[in-house]
Amino acid sequence: MRICFVSRRFFPAISGMSIYAINLLRQLVAAGDDVTMVSQYYGDPARASVYGGGPPPAVPGVRVIGMEALGEQAGGDFERDVDALIEAISAEHGRAPFDVLHAQYGYPTGWATLLAAERLGVPCVVSIQGGDGHWVGSCCDTHRIAMERVLDHAGALLIGGNSFAGEVHDRLGTPLDRFTIVPGAVDTDRFTPGEPDPMGPVRLFYHGRVDRRKGVLDMLHALPDVAGDWRCTVSGIGPDYEPARALSAKLGLGDRVTFTGYAEYDAVPVLYRAHDVFVSPTYAEGFSNTILEAMACGHAVLSCRSVGVVDCIRDGENGLLVEAGDIPAQTAALSRLVTDATLRRRLSHAALEECRRVYSWDAVGAQIRQIYQDLHGTRPAQGINPHIAIAPCRFRAEPHLL
Repeated sequence: MRICFVSRRFFPAISGMSIYAINLLRQLVAAGDDVTMVSQYYGDPARASVYGGGPPPAVPGVRVIGMEALGEQAGGDFERDVDALIEAISAEHGRAPFDVLHAQYGYPTGWATLLAAERLGVPCVVSIQGGDGHWVGSCCDTHRIAMERVLDHAGALLIGGNSFAGEVHDRLGTPLDRFTIVPGAVDTDRFTPGEPDPMGPVRLFYHGRVDRRKGVLDMLHALPDVAGDWRCTVSGIGPDYEPARALSAKLGLGDRVTFTGYAEYDAVPVLYRAHDVFVSPTYAEGFSNTILEAMACGHAVLSCRSVGVVDCIRDGENGLLVEAGDIPAQTAALSRLVTDATLRRRLSHAALEECRRVYSWDAVGAQIRQIYQDLHGTRPAQGINPHIAIAPCRFRAEPHLL
């Protein structure tokens, strides 16, 4: 099949979307599909510092087209970028027709892809990502209406888990039977366990976007009272990187906490293997790639009873869960993990076994390709109103947080 994959963020930007995209692209190429990726990116240095930025790199076997988010960078003009994406998709279709369009993120890429699908007469798939359910639609009427039209009219809607589907249903009214559950996945050949260090401190690891919505500031507040001998690494960049460093200094954490900044994706497995416990005190996820990576690397996981987490972590069985924002509970749970080696081993072994059995990219890639096959040759929705009045929105001032 000839597939156009439209991404909101891709490497060098580090996010769950980048990781999801690269693994899916590799699966499609391995299956013999003809794949074009159109990916947005930040060129503006200030915004690039939050997620990483610059044109997307080459992907073996994939035609890669970078689209700088010029409108988004110029005051949050998402509509300008939507128009540019539609034209880019249409131009590529004119060069060699696509069989299916697949957008990652409902807005703005999903909205652009839906309108392109109608224009071209090609079916479209939209993967609903974390921000779509947690923030988009609660921010302004413009983005709510766009998301509702995507959710109503896409040929297929992919979502990571039942808890996240429930949140989108509650927020935007989408019938649950519109969603196809496609869980997150991890490359278990690339992410493998490291060797424990029985003589050294327990090595805690936070990896991902350094963002208060991911709970990183909560974790730092919890650390001063964690019992036992431990060290913590915070890996990644994000909107709260400097506030997190300042908070660590204010709390007197000193050299017990190390900030390592941006990490190339190919270097990330080595980072995991140098640690023992993964800490993800997040408030909400679509489906957490980093938690799956940690499970595959044999970590004991501490996370929260949050949307997108409860689909893969069960408290006391394959990890520990606390309530999001409950700092004393995080301190207590981390103290248990640091001081109880038997508990760490039991949780890590259960997580590793489940990850290898359930969250394989081979299985997930095959599921997505079957969805493409089922849609192939079908007619996309027609008569979609492309016009939406512009309403004030907090993300126009800080579009990189969308």
